[in-house]
Amino acid sequence: MENKEAAARIKINKLLEAAGWRFFPEGSAPATILLEPGVTLKPAGLEALGENFEKTGKGFIDFLLLDAKGFPFIVLEAKSEDKSYETQPYTR
Repeated sequence: MENKEAAARIKINKLLEAAGWRFFPEGSAPATILLEPGVTLKPAGLEALGENFEKTGKGFIDFLLLDAKGFPFIVLEAKSEDKSYETQPYTR
């Protein structure tokens, strides 16, 4: 299982870099990818997500992509290739 995850990470990393995202600063351009940053949700934020949401206060994001000013821009949650986003129910 660990080898599959490592292979998936390498594939995703290459795709992100090919799209122009950076893991490391280049010259005066800052890095634009954070790997698995920790996040803390506030109670009001959890309540706004609804009853079907797993009530956890802390967690990790697989990839956090930053804009040119260093602000969070895109949250990327990686899943196994055998899972289709179309078959995953969205519940609020």
